[in-house]
Amino acid sequence: MKAYQLALFLADLGWGDATRLREGRRTIALCDQLFRAIGSISANLAEGYSRGTGRDRARFYEYALGSARESRDWYFKARHVLGNEVVQHRLQILGEIIRLLLVMIPQQRQHRIEDEILPYHVIPDEPTQ
Repeated sequence: MKAYQLALFLADLGWGDATRLREGRRTIALCDQLFRAIGSISANLAEGYSRGTGRDRARFYEYALGSARESRDWYFKARHVLGNEVVQHRLQILGEIIRLLLVMIPQQRQHRIEDEILPYHVIPDEPTQ
């Protein structure tokens, strides 16, 4: 799944980004929030992919979408330390993940468990006396 691959790639990049953010006292909390949000994207995609129904998968994909949007927010705030070029690259990856999830979630919602409509043939009983 492309969204998962991108999320793992971003988490790998995020390791280095978090290390840079950890160096400053003012950005330690930002570092923690960013790294948790980034890691949550791929984790929720992996968990959702393992679910049996479309509705369950969609729920975890929605969590991943929320984490991707949160990561975008934290990266924007980190631009003062990471630099515009790095942040623009990360925002592009996040934008692609978000676009993919916005397609995947409705697709999964369409997969639902339904009863197959089968005719029930009833043979009339003979009248009892």
